[in-house]
Amino acid sequence: MKLPDFFVIGAPKAGTTALFHTIRQHPGIYMSPVKEPHFFTWEGRPPVYPGPLGTYPQRYAVWEPHRYAQLFAAATEGQIAGEASPTYLDSPLAAGRIRKSLPRSRIVVILRQPAERAYSNYQQMRQYALERKSSFTAALAAEEQRRNDGWLSWFFYRKNGFYHPQLSVWCDLFPREQIRVYLYEDWREKPREMIRDLFDFLEVDPGFSPAISRRNVTLLPRSRRLYRWANHPESIEQRASFLPAPARRIMVATLRGIDGRVNRRPPPPLAPEIHAGLTAGYREDILNLQDLIGRDLTHWLKSR
Repeated sequence: MKLPDFFVIGAPKAGTTALFHTIRQHPGIYMSPVKEPHFFTWEGRPPVYPGPLGTYPQRYAVWEPHRYAQLFAAATEGQIAGEASPTYLDSPLAAGRIRKSLPRSRIVVILRQPAERAYSNYQQMRQYALERKSSFTAALAAEEQRRNDGWLSWFFYRKNGFYHPQLSVWCDLFPREQIRVYLYEDWREKPREMIRDLFDFLEVDPGFSPAISRRNVTLLPRSRRLYRWANHPESIEQRASFLPAPARRIMVATLRGIDGRVNRRPPPPLAPEIHAGLTAGYREDILNLQDLIGRDLTHWLKSR
């Protein structure tokens, strides 16, 4: 039974989706067809959480062992297998389960300046109409209560940027030669060099040159009604049930085209004073992290 040889464990909104789609092109690599199975986070039946997305793990995570194994059944002889679940980085349970089940696994991490990562995470939740707070500062102010109420950690924008304690768990469980840490800047500024180094780390042909493109870019809808119609076709099915099925399909395709072309806009930049305030709170963690990973992170401390 084939199981993963490596894991891309996060951080969320640091380029893991683009990395997944890039490395899966390598003929020597087989990636799970489910991009984020989250199996080791929620092995066994997941709970239902309060707040938005509370039933997401039960509905979409691959938490049954036999279903998880099936994800890798199509890997061919000679291929290494991998998966990418950003919930793993901040889950000591996932780290312990992977160490127990697959102790020789290679671990791939990509980290982003924590204030910028937090803001990108917030805007993504706004894009999907899952974040109820209309300002980033309000969402940050609500975080402690959300944590106390037991919400999914995807809404803990500030907390998820404290990388040092998260990564320390993995470094305590796995030999350092099995862990490779990259920065979001590596991916943004020199993706070819990063990918070549990653392929070398995974012991597949480093000379393979995949197509590289941006993925999972956050774009806010100008009209949330148009966004809902375009991305939830069941509403069209209900409202236009009097039309023939081919006409409804054309309507959905047309709305999706309009939504993609003219209904999306980049979020506004993070205000410098908010960036500075958040970064000041991360300062000690950033300095500890740079010692842990052996890379200069003082540029993360600079004002924007």
